Amino acid sequence: MRYDFGQPVSGIMQTAFIVPDIHAAIDHWVSKLVIGPWFLLGEFTGIDPQYRGAPSSSKCAIAMSFAGQMNIELIQPLDDQPSVYKDTIDERGYGFHHFGVSTLKLDEDIAAYRDKGYELAFFAGVPTGGHVAYMDTRADMPGMIEFIEGGPAVDAAFTSFYQATLGWDGSNPIRKFG
Repeated sequence: MRYDFGQPVSGIMQTAFIVPDIHAAIDHWVSKLVIGPWFLLGEFTGIDPQYRGAPSSSKCAIAMSFAGQMNIELIQPLDDQPSVYKDTIDERGYGFHHFGVSTLKLDEDIAAYRDKGYELAFFAGVPTGGHVAYMDTRADMPGMIEFIEGGPAVDAAFTSFYQATLGWDGSNPIRKFG
């Protein structure tokens, strides 16, 4: 089964990068890589966010676009609160952060990764419905794995972002998320 934006359900659908300035990062991706438009959510905390098992108050800005059928996510932390983003910045700086993997079996995938010794580092509800769960796989992978709970609302949101990139003429490079 595939989403309408072309990626397989239960497959990698996203690559994500932590950036120090989301507007500068968007400008770089637009001017150097001709990727856009970008859909910007100026402040995100998640719904009932949990960082390593405790309530989280960390905020970030998020921007999404597509390179072909791969969703690209840019993330700018907006504070110094403990978070999965601060963990990576403190360890090795800005850059690649995670692969986003779609799932229709979120609880089973979290349990399977816990059984392999990975910690659930972040869990929250998201505006597109469902939840996301970041598994800390940095010990033996290039970054974390973010499980993105799939469903019709996720498909519709990501497909609308994808369709906006098809034949994009460079106008209006930053658009409202949602």
